[in-house]
Amino acid sequence: MDTQGRYDVVIVGGGVSGLSAALVLGRARRNVVVIDAGTPRNAPADAAYGFVTRDGTAPGQLVALARQDLAPYGVEFLDAGAETAREVTEGWSVTTADGRSVEGRHLVLATGLRDVLPAVPGAREAWGRGLLQCPYCHGWEVRDQPLGVLGSSPASLDQALLVRQWSPDVTFFPHTLEPLSTDGERRLRARGVRIAEGRVEGLVLEDGDDDAPRALRGVRLEDGTVQPCTAVFCEPAADAALPLIDDLGCEMRDDGCVATNDIGRTSVDGVWAVGNAADPAAQLVPAAGDAYRVAVAVNAMLVQADCAACLDAEEAVSGGI
Repeated sequence: MDTQGRYDVVIVGGGVSGLSAALVLGRARRNVVVIDAGTPRNAPADAAYGFVTRDGTAPGQLVALARQDLAPYGVEFLDAGAETAREVTEGWSVTTADGRSVEGRHLVLATGLRDVLPAVPGAREAWGRGLLQCPYCHGWEVRDQPLGVLGSSPASLDQALLVRQWSPDVTFFPHTLEPLSTDGERRLRARGVRIAEGRVEGLVLEDGDDDAPRALRGVRLEDGTVQPCTAVFCEPAADAALPLIDDLGCEMRDDGCVATNDIGRTSVDGVWAVGNAADPAAQLVPAAGDAYRVAVAVNAMLVQADCAACLDAEEAVSGGI
């Protein structure tokens, strides 16, 4: 094992939340390393929207710009996946897939999550392009076009009411939520949302190379009919669990994310979680804000520990005289 060094803070995950935490801690003159596998949740999307001054920036470019911002503050990077973690004398040791190891007094999990897509053929191929989650992120780009909402969770009905804000042509596919309640059906129809009958058999994509992104053409129902749609919105399940988090023993919530208190602390002392690792609904701006708040709390804990260490050293010197 190649031990790289010891840091005040080890941050696992180099997306917006992880890099925002690194920026705040770096500016606080903390010794920080970011471990990043380069697989952000928003990688399938062409661009990220709703981030002031960076609206429409490609996810990869957003990360590159953030890394540039960190350059003056001495933040270090390990471009590898974090595989395992273990407790050491003063903090945590994290080992990467390529055998490198770092130690930190505190550990910040900015690992994001894995979207668990509905079991519908074509969902994986269309994800982030024709199959979308957040209308605030992507609704403007498909405004006034024929849109669909897939009934994949109890929140899907409210999502359909929301998507109607971006287009007058919205179809709700109850799918696994069929039959709809009388109240649910009344609300959809009052909002001008059509309701398709029958389960969804699959998403219909334009012909083309399987290795290249293909545009969404519509939704095929079990009776073979195809409802034209430029985009379909759905609410995927969330899964933030990783072997690394299992090693740490962090408590998980029912929604699949890491449980934290109001300042981002997990159930494990010295371990924190930010962004989508702790909140599946966190978009770019709130994820960055959450990371700022957590970084301030982490630094406050480090200051307290540093002060206590100075007092202990002073007492040891006084006692030895």
